[in-house]
Amino acid sequence: MTASAATIAQPTHDAGAEPLIRVHGLGKHYGALEVFRNIDFDVGAREIVAIVGPSGCGKTTLLRCIDGLLPHDVGEILVGDQRVIDPIPGVAMVFQHFGLFPWKTVSENVAYGLRMAGASKADIARKVPIFVKMVGLAGFENAFPYQMSGGMQQRCGLARALAVEPSVLLMDEPFAAVDAQTREILQFELLRIWQERPTAMIFVTHSIEEAVLLGHRVIVLKGRPSGVHEIIEIDLPEPRNRDTLRLARFAELRERVWATLMREAREAEFVLER
Repeated sequence: MTASAATIAQPTHDAGAEPLIRVHGLGKHYGALEVFRNIDFDVGAREIVAIVGPSGCGKTTLLRCIDGLLPHDVGEILVGDQRVIDPIPGVAMVFQHFGLFPWKTVSENVAYGLRMAGASKADIARKVPIFVKMVGLAGFENAFPYQMSGGMQQRCGLARALAVEPSVLLMDEPFAAVDAQTREILQFELLRIWQERPTAMIFVTHSIEEAVLLGHRVIVLKGRPSGVHEIIEIDLPEPRNRDTLRLARFAELRERVWATLMREAREAEFVLER
C-alpha cells in the first residue's frame, strides 16, 4: 500500500458515535486478592477494542465480567441500556480453546447457540449453512472436531458465535492455540468477516502485533491490581490487510504499545515473591 493510499483511506468504524458498551469504575477481587480496579472504557457499535496486559493482570476475568459469566464487585457494565449482571442476549463469546462439543459435527456445533436462543428448526436450517460458509468451512459440515485442525476448530467456534448474530462479540485469545501461520490467516479472516458484519468487539490478546492489527483502539492494562494505564488510538487505514503490516505507522504503533507494556514486564521479572 502506498503512502498516499494510507492518507486517503477512510475508517469504517464508528469513531465518536454513541458507545454500545460502557464499563465504568469496574473492580473485581477474589477474597483478599484484588484483580483490577477503576476500569473505565467504552466500545462503539462498529468498533474493535483490543486489550493487552501482562500475564495475570485480569484480562480474561474482565472479559468474563463483561459477558456476565463472572460477577463484578464494584462499578457497572452496560450493553446499550441493559446493566450486565448475568449473560444477556446479543452478546457472544469465542474462547481460546475452541469450546466445541466433540460428539457434534460442524453443523451441529454451529447450530447449538441458535438452539439455546430458541430459534426455530427452519431458522437454524437456513442460518447454519450461511455461517459455515462465512468462516470458510463449506464442505466440512459433517466433520467432527477430532478430524479438524486447530484453525478449522476455531473457525467453527467463530461460526457458532456469529450465527446468533450478536451485537457484541467478545474474544478471549481466540488464536493463541494455533500455529503462527494459521494465526495470521485467521486474523485476516476475522477482519474480512468484521467488514461484512461489523459488531462491537472486545479482543483480548497477548500479542501486541495482533492488537495493533485488529484494534481501532488498544487498551493497556498495568499494575497490581491492574487498571487502564493507557488507551491508544490505532489510526491505520482500512480495510486492513497484509500490506498494513508493512506500513511505517504500524511499526510506530506497535513500538508504542510494546514500550508501554514491556516496561512493567521487565520490572515484574525482577520482583521477589514475599
